[in-house]
Amino acid sequence: MSDRTILITGASTGIGAATARAAAEAGWKVALAARSTDKLQALVESLGADRATAIACDVADESQVEAAVAAAADFGRLEALFANAGLGSTQPGLEAGETDNWRQMIDVNIWGLCLTLKHALPHLRAAKGHVVLTGSRAGRTAIKGSVYGATKWFVHGLYQNLDQEVREWGGRCTLISPGMVDTPFFDEPEAGRAQARGRRARRRLRAGAAGPCQRRRGLRHPALTAPGAATRRRRRPRHRCRPAAPAAP
Repeated sequence: MSDRTILITGASTGIGAATARAAAEAGWKVALAARSTDKLQALVESLGADRATAIACDVADESQVEAAVAAAADFGRLEALFANAGLGSTQPGLEAGETDNWRQMIDVNIWGLCLTLKHALPHLRAAKGHVVLTGSRAGRTAIKGSVYGATKWFVHGLYQNLDQEVREWGGRCTLISPGMVDTPFFDEPEAGRAQARGRRARRRLRAGAAGPCQRRRGLRHPALTAPGAATRRRRRPRHRCRPAAPAAP
C-alpha cells in the first residue's frame, strides 16, 4: 500500500468527496477535513479506515488547521493538498448582501485558504508535492455586486503567486475553475447571480428545454436533437462590396 497522502479540505460532499474517492481508487491515502464530521465518517467507512481518515476542521480557525495538517502528516507522507473548502453567498449584490455572510465567506474562501497553505507547504516542500486550488468561473468574469465572485478572483490571483513560490523547490500548483456542479453547495441559499443562472439552466435541461442562449443560437440540447438532424447555426450570407457600375455615357 502506498503511503502517499493527500489532504482534502471541504471533503464531506461534492467535489471534495468525489476527489477523495478518485484519489483512493488511484492508490492514495486520503485525509479528509471538513466541519461535517458525520458525513466524513460515512465517507471513511466507504473507502476503508486503512485508506482514509476523517479530520474535523474549520479552516477559518488556525489552531484547527494546524492540527488537521499534522494529523494528515501522521496518517502518511503528505505529498498533495486539495484546498477545496469554500462558502457561497446567501444574497446577491452589495446593497442587498448580508454582512455576516460576507465575513464568513472571507474567513473561509480567503483567510482559510491562506492558513491551509501556510501550514501545509512545509510538508509539501519536503515531498516536492502538488497543491490544487478550487477557484470558480465566478473568479474569471464580472458578476454584478458579487462578493463571492470577488473572493474567487482572490483565489485566481493567489494561484499565480503561489505557482511562482512552489516552483523554487520543484513543487507544482494547479487551479481548477468549475462552473455549475451538481453538489449540495447549490442547495444552500443563493450563492450569487451566476449560481442562480446555473440552477435555472440545470432545471431547463432536466425538463428537456433549450436555454435562452441555445434558443438565440438556434441550438438544442443534444438529447433533444433527432439523429442526423443539423445542430449548427445557419451562417448568414456575407455581403461583399461590389465595384460600382460604370456611368452611362
